[in-house]
Amino acid sequence: MSRTPNPTIAPIERAFLIGLDVQTQPQILGLEDSLEELALLADTAGLQVVGETYQKITRPDPNTLIGSGKAKDVKDFLEETLATVVIFDTELSPRHQRELEALFGEKVKVLDRTALILDIFAQHARTREGALQVELAQLQYRLPRLTRAWTHLARQAGGGGGRSGNGGVGLRGPGETQLEADRREIGHKIAHLKREIEKVRAHRERHRRQRQRTAVPVIAIVGYTNAGKSTLLNALTGEVDGVLAADQLFATLDPTTRRVNLPQKRPALFTDTVGFIQKLPTTLVAAFRATLEEIGEADLILHIVDVTHPNARQHIEAVDEVLGELEVGDIPVLLVLNKVDALDEAAWVAAETHLGELVGEAVPISARTGQGLPGLLEAVERTLYAELSPLDIVVPYSAGQYITMFHEQGLVESTEPLAQGLRMRGRAPERVAARLREFVPTKRSTRKAPTKD
Repeated sequence: MSRTPNPTIAPIERAFLIGLDVQTQPQILGLEDSLEELALLADTAGLQVVGETYQKITRPDPNTLIGSGKAKDVKDFLEETLATVVIFDTELSPRHQRELEALFGEKVKVLDRTALILDIFAQHARTREGALQVELAQLQYRLPRLTRAWTHLARQAGGGGGRSGNGGVGLRGPGETQLEADRREIGHKIAHLKREIEKVRAHRERHRRQRQRTAVPVIAIVGYTNAGKSTLLNALTGEVDGVLAADQLFATLDPTTRRVNLPQKRPALFTDTVGFIQKLPTTLVAAFRATLEEIGEADLILHIVDVTHPNARQHIEAVDEVLGELEVGDIPVLLVLNKVDALDEAAWVAAETHLGELVGEAVPISARTGQGLPGLLEAVERTLYAELSPLDIVVPYSAGQYITMFHEQGLVESTEPLAQGLRMRGRAPERVAARLREFVPTKRSTRKAPTKD
């Protein structure tokens, strides 16, 4: 079975795809849909997909994963299609990869879904932060697979060996194998990258504290890859040439934050985040911790769904699974159905049937045409300000930023000038009220300001 490659991407290598249905390993997408997604990932990476096959098994073969008979069939397919890359739609163990490479020959590269996604991330990282996170994930993935390059362990480094004593005290003997040297070097690189990423994390934390001081709410935009998150952020800000919005998986890796005014003129910060996908490699989730922390610090999560996709519900489940890993269950989530402009009446009915009760909880929009965006912003504002805490505070005149904060982020019902400062009564979201409670008045601070005759 062959596919037509994307004509806009010059194919460099020919790839053959292998899907696997393991009864003991349930997955969110069905076998055919998962293979279709793998083909899109390969296309995004610049590969030409020339064929695919799949295998249904009870449990993985300890040597080749798919069994020796199926592996030989795949080798015949590779010769027929002239494919030089084999991509498995599941993560391969180092042993599986080693055995398959030995069977298919030196000219064939054996990759899995994780390696393919890492390659795409490496191509799309635009900032130093993104590059650091991708490199860390790649090294963590490669470390247990180093045996591929040094199976014979023949190369030696260090010591002079034997009794010659050329290596000096402490260096006599067979020396260090190249494999051990490579592992040690990668270990050093991983440690260095973690230190650099920790600096990025600290820098983000300083910006986060600054935002918290101003009490401007943060809305994190999440969703399955290619759901339209970047297009939505551009539409909300009116920036035609803002965040890269491409019809391609993982077009955006680096988070982007933009300021948007809500209907009542209250400001809010919308942050675009990396797209999620089923079987998202755990190494990526760990490496992108500094970026994904933006989601954990948000006041509201906008979960964007491509309602035109036949697997929309499965995409929702995949995103919810990653959000569960990030432990952000206490943050309110607003479900947003994007691309409604592409649905006719019959297609919309089909989407409603597929999504069931989720439709009633969601906001329908089209980020491309702007349809439904005013309603979305109203829903965001309602959710952010649904529960307001009462406040009766006296803010010193020297702390004008807090007076402004209450006016912009809360509902001020009355003000009264006093000797100690401005008395303000009203209501505010809890995140703002927590900042303003330090100004709760004492009996001495409620004296009225003197008036001039």
